[in-house]
Amino acid sequence: MTVDVMWEAWGLCDRTREYAKSAGREVPPQEMIEKVIMTSPLVDLDRTKREGGNPPTKIFLKSPYGIQWHADTKNWIPFRHGEVRI
Repeated sequence: MTVDVMWEAWGLCDRTREYAKSAGREVPPQEMIEKVIMTSPLVDLDRTKREGGNPPTKIFLKSPYGIQWHADTKNWIPFRHGEVRI
């Protein structure tokens, strides 16, 4: 696995922003989780349910990356939760 998988996390963040933009309103994080994030095959559902919080503010991907909700900016931002092998 390489650092290239980081772009998958950014892509998922971009999809949440596109969803909110197309909705034309402020979209709550829970709606983004249900409609965009949890439908992605990139998401590690078990780990997210176990460690992501309730409601989840951290979404763990099957790669060493995940996305985290930042309430101050109202955006999902990637984070690294595992070792990256180059």
